[in-house]
Amino acid sequence: MMKKTEVNDVAPSSVAHVVGQQGVVEQVKVALDAAFEDTRRFDHAMLVGPPGMGKSMTANVIAQEMAADFHEVLGQSIANVGDLNGLLLQASDKSVVHIDEAHELNRKLQTALYLATDKRRIFISGSKAVQSIPIADFTLLLSTTDEYSLLQPLRDRMRLVLHFDFYSSEDLATLLHHRSKALGWSVDEGLLPHIARRSKGTPRLALRLLQACRRVCRSEGEDTLTCDHLHRACNLERIDELGLGPTEQAYLRILSDGPTRLNVIASSLGLPPKTISAVTEPFLIRAGLTSKDDQSRRQLTSRGYEHLSESSP
Repeated sequence: MMKKTEVNDVAPSSVAHVVGQQGVVEQVKVALDAAFEDTRRFDHAMLVGPPGMGKSMTANVIAQEMAADFHEVLGQSIANVGDLNGLLLQASDKSVVHIDEAHELNRKLQTALYLATDKRRIFISGSKAVQSIPIADFTLLLSTTDEYSLLQPLRDRMRLVLHFDFYSSEDLATLLHHRSKALGWSVDEGLLPHIARRSKGTPRLALRLLQACRRVCRSEGEDTLTCDHLHRACNLERIDELGLGPTEQAYLRILSDGPTRLNVIASSLGLPPKTISAVTEPFLIRAGLTSKDDQSRRQLTSRGYEHLSESSP
């Protein structure tokens, strides 16, 4: 059997194998049990949470638990009503249609989608009349990082709302243990908690670091992943003890001179202000490294100063 070399070569196939997200897991279990008891499809659901939390993986698990066909597409790849209708016509009864990044659908497509789920029909405008075509009784799963970018009528038609939260370091270490065991990788005791602490509570980042660690390990002709491999991988990618990358580290250094306005930080980093506020800042604020003063200037907290002094050469 070919040896697995990628972290995504394996994934949970059952809700019982999902690590963390206990609230989501319980909701899914109840909905699955109800669907089986009533011999009906899984309820339409909206999966909400930050990127990398396992929303797509959970959608896949739901389809596998239901033994249903799985149709997955990115919201931004649905350009027009014809694309949407083609997706919905592929579905059969009880199959699962998953639209990832659903907030990327424009308002016209969102309207067409909730009408289709309501009426179980799609509507095609012709030169003289509107043609109605029946569609299957499928399950619609919408994954999004911004639920309020979806029209309320569409949100209201989702019977389940599954909220995904950031992981604890303990849950991330457990997830990494399960994944490395499933892959058949030999891992040194104590390595996985170190990876977990650098992963910002995000499974996708944890698995990426595990893969980087494995890459260094194999480049040296070794078979067991160790903390030395992790340290070299982090040095190569300039990731510090908290998992901060070069941009986040530069952000902290800018604030070390005192409270600073967002546009000044953006100019110093050469990035749009929107990118900084949406991508760079959220973890720094959540980790208690930075805050905003009453004039919305960014500033380091005492913890931020402490981390900066500890991580400086």
